Amino acid sequence: MPLEKLEAFIFEQLAATHLPGLSAAVVRGGDVIWARGFGFRDLAAGLPATPDTLYGIGSVTKSFTTLAIMQLAEAGLLSVDDPVEKFIPEFQVRPGGETVRIWHLMTHTSGLPALAYMEQIIYAHTDGSDIPLPISTTADLLTFMKDASDWTLNKPGERWYYLNEGFALLGEIITRISGQPYADYVAEHILKPLGMTRTTFDQAALAADKNAAVPYIVTPEGKREPSSYVFNTLQADGALVSSVAEMARYIQMYLNGGEYNGARLISAVSLAEMQTPRITQPERGTHFGPPGYAYGLQVTPDFLGRKVIGHGGSVGVATAHMAFIPAENIGIMLLANGTGYPMSYFALYGLAELLGEDPEALPFIRHMRRLEALTGTYETYRATMRAQIRRAGDFLIYEKAGKLSQAKAVLIPDEVSDEVSTFYIQDGGGVQMPVEFRRKPDGPTEMIFGRYLFRRTGKLP
Repeated sequence: MPLEKLEAFIFEQLAATHLPGLSAAVVRGGDVIWARGFGFRDLAAGLPATPDTLYGIGSVTKSFTTLAIMQLAEAGLLSVDDPVEKFIPEFQVRPGGETVRIWHLMTHTSGLPALAYMEQIIYAHTDGSDIPLPISTTADLLTFMKDASDWTLNKPGERWYYLNEGFALLGEIITRISGQPYADYVAEHILKPLGMTRTTFDQAALAADKNAAVPYIVTPEGKREPSSYVFNTLQADGALVSSVAEMARYIQMYLNGGEYNGARLISAVSLAEMQTPRITQPERGTHFGPPGYAYGLQVTPDFLGRKVIGHGGSVGVATAHMAFIPAENIGIMLLANGTGYPMSYFALYGLAELLGEDPEALPFIRHMRRLEALTGTYETYRATMRAQIRRAGDFLIYEKAGKLSQAKAVLIPDEVSDEVSTFYIQDGGGVQMPVEFRRKPDGPTEMIFGRYLFRRTGKLP
């Protein structure tokens, strides 16, 4: 079953964002109904991306961690309501004087804001950051977090703060209770029953695999620089490497109530608990209702009248997104060897096409298309002045270059529509100046910028 609109859209956005390669797979019930690669897993060697290409899945790993916790809970070895310090006595963070429990870590509601240990380790590895952290073990992480109580902002359970450190602690709990290193536990109790034989945390195994994607740093200028992953330090919070072909089996397990190919990994009851939102995330202006966070999974409440469950991931040099709709028995997995267009938007675009809806009518796509239509080269009367409008995410950039002077401003959207769109720029004194675009069916797009009228004369060079 070809997904022609999704294929064209992925191709378009890879070209626009310089993302080297991407692999995707779609599941319906117990079958993979579509899978393919786009672009390159290795630019220098000219090797294509395929459904079997391995990439870092980043924070999609977190759902494996919470699945392992729920398995241990079913075995009677812990309760998600247990205090973290019951298993890690060294952890003495008490937000608001209250105890942090396991489920608080599973839902990012410990009361601690992000301490950015993972981000800094990735930056140091890929960007040469000058603030290296000597963290290679959980003991190091606990030392790093020793004074974190002074940084708590809420009591446990009150507010959502995405906390990678919390999932690293969950990995340590799994290790101490099971008696196995976290990676070994996941391999034995999750990967093996699913037949995910190439999915790994192991650097040597990845290096020996002939179909592994080269991770790339995609610079702001669009250059693609080969890089590598951080191993060992990051595990339970975001270190798993997999392919969309194998991740499709993981999605099938969710869609089948915790069972895959005769192997039951978890009860349907526990799986339902994993997918029940425990906190509303603080995002505003979301298109599909305020997202909720469950146990290592995000829940989008109203995507075309359906609930979408999934998670994204990024380790800087690879990005990922998993999404599935239990009510429709469908799911999608995307993996890429760099950063570029949001993987979550690819996922929703594909799900819309699967549902028989027009993905181009999705609100975030319509917004993007409207912004794209306003980009280009603009000129005043008789070309006395020339400016360029470029897109930067949800913003437009105004640029006017000359030998004597240069001007550059971020256009902040006020109201964007098919015919008239208004933006504003803000000077250092807080004064806002409006910028208006008028799209005409029988003439060039016009831009009113301060006292000047510009007309669009062509595409960007």
